[in-house]
Amino acid sequence: MQAITPPARAAFVGLGVMGRAMAANIAKAGFDLAVSSRTPSKAEGLSARLCGTGAEAARGAAVVGLCVPDTPDVEAALFGPGGIAEGVERGTVVVDFSTISAAATRGFAERLMAERGAILLDSPVSGGPQGAIDGTLTCMVGGDEAAFAAAQPFFAAVGKTITRLGPSGAGQVCKSANQLMICASLVAVAEALSMGRKAGLDPLAMREALMGGSADSAVLRNHAKRLLDRKFTPGFRAELMLKDLRLAAEAVKDTGTFAPATAMALPLLEMLVERGAGGEDVVALGRLVEEMSGLS
Repeated sequence: MQAITPPARAAFVGLGVMGRAMAANIAKAGFDLAVSSRTPSKAEGLSARLCGTGAEAARGAAVVGLCVPDTPDVEAALFGPGGIAEGVERGTVVVDFSTISAAATRGFAERLMAERGAILLDSPVSGGPQGAIDGTLTCMVGGDEAAFAAAQPFFAAVGKTITRLGPSGAGQVCKSANQLMICASLVAVAEALSMGRKAGLDPLAMREALMGGSADSAVLRNHAKRLLDRKFTPGFRAELMLKDLRLAAEAVKDTGTFAPATAMALPLLEMLVERGAGGEDVVALGRLVEEMSGLS
């Protein structure tokens, strides 16, 4: 396959916080971009043509990006009425940036190829809204190697670290690992800082000390700072992380992996959301640990 380079026609479906920022960077990179969103007003200010359906946006595009919340949303965006599958041509590369079920992803890829001859790459991302704005996302990609190579200029518009992990679904498995590591680390960091507070230590000083040693991590630097600063406005909502941790639980079950960290983090996230904090940033998980430790 030939490289898909600007000013090739591209499309993007789903203009939420992440999707809109990615679409803006794709247009900025020089692609001839068409977009579609369930909320058309989100396309305002984008250097792109607004289309009424995903099928219309995808028609004639060499590459199509997609970013929606969950597995049923991806299925609807691809195969529902007016979906992307109605507009793509044989050889079109469809890149799904959503975080969804790995098993479902494999089924979607097979169906898209069988029905339209188009290639689906799963590419869940990490880096949050700021990474999407800055175009520095980490893209964890599964799917056809030749299509991945051809879509490199498209990936480069949105991401900095772009890695193909293997066949269809591999990107989703890696994203589950990413979310699991964040949550388990966040619980451990909150537990450690709570222990320090109860022993009379200053948690701010603890964090500074720990960042100087082997315990240093992005969670300690970023999430712990938000926790200590009491910044619970998302960010990344706890209810979305719960969805992702349930996908991780599905992945460890499917692979027969011994999963004590998942078994620890998932019920705590469920408790947090049940308490009404699903709309807050995931760092509220650390606050739950504090509360259960008897800290105000």
